[in-house]
Amino acid sequence: MTTATVPASARATATAPASARRPRLRGVAAERVFIGRSLIHSVRDVEALLMAVVLPTMLMLMFTFIFGNAIDPSGGYVDYVVPGIILLCAGFGAAGTAISVSRDMTTGIIDRIRTMPLRSGAVLTGHVVESLVRNLVATAVVIGVALLVGFSPNATPLEWLAVVGVVALYILAITYLFAAIGLAAASPEAASGYGFILLFLPYLSSAFVPVDTMPEWLQWIAENQPITPVIETIRSLLLGTPMGDSAWWAVGWCVLIIVVAAVWGAWLFRRKAGRR
Repeated sequence: MTTATVPASARATATAPASARRPRLRGVAAERVFIGRSLIHSVRDVEALLMAVVLPTMLMLMFTFIFGNAIDPSGGYVDYVVPGIILLCAGFGAAGTAISVSRDMTTGIIDRIRTMPLRSGAVLTGHVVESLVRNLVATAVVIGVALLVGFSPNATPLEWLAVVGVVALYILAITYLFAAIGLAAASPEAASGYGFILLFLPYLSSAFVPVDTMPEWLQWIAENQPITPVIETIRSLLLGTPMGDSAWWAVGWCVLIIVVAAVWGAWLFRRKAGRR
């Protein structure tokens, strides 16, 4: 009786761990997979996209037509409030990222990803890029509605491009922060609650009223939180108001939030997913 001889290479392959036999995708292939997945989910979730547009639009109309005359009898309050509404729109849209990330972590999708030749962390990139695209579209819609109700910016094309850059940077910052919150939360419901707290920050800024009209103890908070310099930068670019050093503070705050949230999120992801 003869015994079949198994080549050494075949024996090595058979005894190698499953992860070693499955080569990882190179380049940004994994990121493309999850970006496509998140965009498809976003297109299918029409209600979430509508709410990200409808809620800020309703707030803008409410402040303009109900409170506007009391705040600014000259009728120019819409010009003042729109920059704040733009960031409020981005906040509402990015808040859904916390829920989506938490849902991925609690429904078993990450466990399935462990069996595939994909970098698990790429799922966060997918959520962030999808949020950026979705929120830029929602912001464009809100600005369009603002123009219909009397918003009259005097920005040049270059200044409009700078506004898009500032808004995109802010969306990236707040989306990374919401993604980290989604990873830290124990459930999608908890992630929604934690994220909702951040949506109050624009109300404690110069979004709706000038900072100098607030109580003295609140003025310090409003002047030294991240939202105010971003709003003042957008307001200056669109309406020609004095910018001062707001742009530097806005970029600095956004970059700091992105770095801190990305590091925090990466640590939480490795801890919960058990994989790099």
